[in-house]
Amino acid sequence: MKKRLIFILLLTVLLSFMFKGPVSAEQYVLKLAHFIASPHFFSKYLENWAKELEKKSNGRLVVNVFPGSQLGPAPKYYDMARKGVVDIVWHLHGATPGRFPLTELSHLPYVVPSAEVGTKMLNHPDILDKYLSKEHKGVKVLYLFTHQPGNLHSRKKPVRTVEDLKGLRIRFASATIKDWVAALGGTPVGVPPNQIADGLQMGTIDGVLIDYGGAHTAFKLGGLIKYTTEMYSYVASFVICMNPKSFQRLPKDLQQLIEDTTSNVAGQIGKLWDDADAPGKAYLIREGGKTIHLSKEEDAKFKQIAKKVIDNKIAMLEKKGLPARTVYNKMIELSEEYGKTSKNFWKGQERR
Repeated sequence: MKKRLIFILLLTVLLSFMFKGPVSAEQYVLKLAHFIASPHFFSKYLENWAKELEKKSNGRLVVNVFPGSQLGPAPKYYDMARKGVVDIVWHLHGATPGRFPLTELSHLPYVVPSAEVGTKMLNHPDILDKYLSKEHKGVKVLYLFTHQPGNLHSRKKPVRTVEDLKGLRIRFASATIKDWVAALGGTPVGVPPNQIADGLQMGTIDGVLIDYGGAHTAFKLGGLIKYTTEMYSYVASFVICMNPKSFQRLPKDLQQLIEDTTSNVAGQIGKLWDDADAPGKAYLIREGGKTIHLSKEEDAKFKQIAKKVIDNKIAMLEKKGLPARTVYNKMIELSEEYGKTSKNFWKGQERR
C-alpha cells in the first residue's frame, strides 16, 4: 500500500508539471519614480517603457512607476536613486542647482534649438562620456535629454522689449536662467514645478519661462497666461538614471534588455518633446493666450545680454577649475551640427 501511495503521489506531481508547465522564472520588481503627473506625454513614455520591459522579459522584469511626486519633491529624486530608495528616477538637473555645473551649461540661453538637438548633443560621447558622466556620481546614467526650447509667458503684461521685463517676477527653471532673468531686469523667483499654476493664479509670480509642452500637458497653464513672447531661448535638462546595485542585481539578460531599450533613443525622445510644442501653443491660444514676436532689434538686445551671462557663467566655473569653455564650445559645435539635419526652431532666424 505504501509503495502504491508513493507511486500515485509521484505520478500526480509529474502530471501537474506536464499540464501546468515548469515553475516560473524568478521575477525582479523595480521602482521608477518622478515628479510629473501621469497624463504628461513623457510620463506615458516611461510607463510604456515599463510595459515593454515586462513584455520582452516574459514577465520576469516588472517596473512599477510612481509619478507626480508621490515619493517626494523634485529635488529629492537623484539622491533617491543614488541611495537605492528607488531603483530608477527621472530627475530635473535644475532642481538641484550647482550640482551638475557642466551639464547646466546646456541651460544657458541660445545653446539648443530643439529637444532633438539637445538630447543628441548631451548623449554624444564627447559630452556625456568625457565630461558629464563624472558629475553623475553614484548612479548609472541611462540617458540625458532636454525639453524643446522654452518661451517667456506672462500673466498680464505683454513683453515686447527688454524694458518690459523690468520688475516682473519670473519663475525660472534653473540657476543659469535665473541669472539671465536678473540681467534682463526681471525678478527671478524660485517656484517648484507643481506650484507654478498656483503662483500665477495667486499673483505671486507675473510670468514663467517654460516650454509650450510643459505649459500644456504638465501644468495646465491655459487661462493663467495671457501673453507668450516667443524666443525659443533656453532648455532644461533631465536624466533617467538607475541605482547601480539595482542594475547589478539583475541577471545579465535583463541588464542587456535595459541597455538595449535605453540606447540610441535620443532622436526618438527629442522628437517626442518637440512634437508637443504645436499642441501646447494651440492650447494656450484656445484659452485666450496671445503670441508676441520680438522685433529684430529687441531680439538682438536679449541675445546681447545673454552673451554677458554666458561669459560670466563660464568664467565663474573656470575659476573653480572646471573646463567650462571647452565643454560649452563643444556643445555649440554639436548643436550647430545636429541643427542642420534635426528639428530646429531657429531656422530662418539669426542664431545669436
